Amino acid sequence: MKKIMLVFVVLAATVLSSNAQTRFGVKAGGNFYTLGGDNVEGENINSKFGLNVGGLVNIPVAKKFKVQPEVVFSIQGTKEDDGGTTNLNFNYLNIPIMAQVYVTDGFYVEAGPQVGILLKADIKEEGSSSYSVKDELKGADFALGFGAGYTLPGGFGFNARYNLGLSNILKDTGEGELKNRGFQLGVSFLFGGTKGAKEKK
Repeated sequence: MKKIMLVFVVLAATVLSSNAQTRFGVKAGGNFYTLGGDNVEGENINSKFGLNVGGLVNIPVAKKFKVQPEVVFSIQGTKEDDGGTTNLNFNYLNIPIMAQVYVTDGFYVEAGPQVGILLKADIKEEGSSSYSVKDELKGADFALGFGAGYTLPGGFGFNARYNLGLSNILKDTGEGELKNRGFQLGVSFLFGGTKGAKEKK
């Protein structure tokens, strides 16, 4: 997975340095994250809502193909309801690199790898104070993202994406397995250019 990320980073950097149509942008939206794995099987686990915000670089590679690296601050976690509510709160700095194929001038489908850097992790049980569990989790998380979106003329866009966690986020694998899984809805804006959704002819 690390080798795949490196290939995509090198590709993105190469195209960025040579393509005048590259556009920078910002994005923000909502997360609906939960946890999967044998550690939560049979538990009353529910999705947790959080926000995400970040920046992106949209890089044309071919007429209908673009690469989009992003850096996104993301609030994730899950909720467990078992006689009382327990909130697991995770903050990640996610770095996805998405390959986008444009089906029409504005509509695209996308897929790509993502690495997440853990910034904060705590648990808040109902009626008690929160406490940190960051030391019990790995500092990096790897995932694959799949999504679709639409970019309007002028640069404003909409996007939906599902992130499937591939790695066990627990440091001690003897304690079982936990994987991040989440659905994202968001909006974005690309700066510069007047073509918007129109592709270079």
